[in-house]
Amino acid sequence: MKLALAAALAISLAAQQKPALKVPTDADWAAIAKLPDFTGVWEQTFGGGGRGRAGGPPAGPQLTPAYAEKRRAIVAKGAEDKETANCLPPGMPEIMGQPYPMEFLLTPGQVTIVIEAYSQVRHIYTDGRPLPDDPEERFFGTSIGHWDNGTLVAETVGFSPQTELAPNVPHSGRMKIVERFTLTAPDTMSIETTITDPEALTAPFTSTRTLRRHRAWTIAEYICEENNRNSVDDNGKAGINIRK
Repeated sequence: MKLALAAALAISLAAQQKPALKVPTDADWAAIAKLPDFTGVWEQTFGGGGRGRAGGPPAGPQLTPAYAEKRRAIVAKGAEDKETANCLPPGMPEIMGQPYPMEFLLTPGQVTIVIEAYSQVRHIYTDGRPLPDDPEERFFGTSIGHWDNGTLVAETVGFSPQTELAPNVPHSGRMKIVERFTLTAPDTMSIETTITDPEALTAPFTSTRTLRRHRAWTIAEYICEENNRNSVDDNGKAGINIRK
């Protein structure tokens, strides 16, 4: 019995181990210098971004009947009644469209995105590891990336059920997000985002946004809990405490 328990524990611990980043070599750092210069603080531009493939106003996601009904129920309840009022971050994919700056850091084996909103950090691993077969559910999911002729392609799976596919649109456990980050000018970046979810969507949902780099900017501190006036009560109703 003891041997069986020990074996089961060893298997469980092995399953929980995460891939370790190798110690970078001089060659790894030299390779970073040859990649597109994504480093620095970027801000989303509005008015020209968020469009579909064919241009014009962005089209909304094409929902299956079941998820169209879920969306109607959420809208009827009240779009403001969300846990973001209690300082939970919106998560992926919405956090990438927030009107706050984000900083890109390139190091061997990963791209790190520091998002000012909610002081969030994303890791896109570019060390060759595969997407997990049974990913943990996280606000940002698990992102695996590779470089394709100067474009960073990131695939993300495993999202918390508290995140949304689009505003007021939930997702299933099968949602997958593919992002393509491309420099279109020295200080301009395009991000094309394609969301697939066979349970929620009848077709892939693709949108693009444009970011502008501000080389003199730094990320500000964002502490949502400090002086937070918003809250959601036990019945799920959002409110504001004006006495704080």
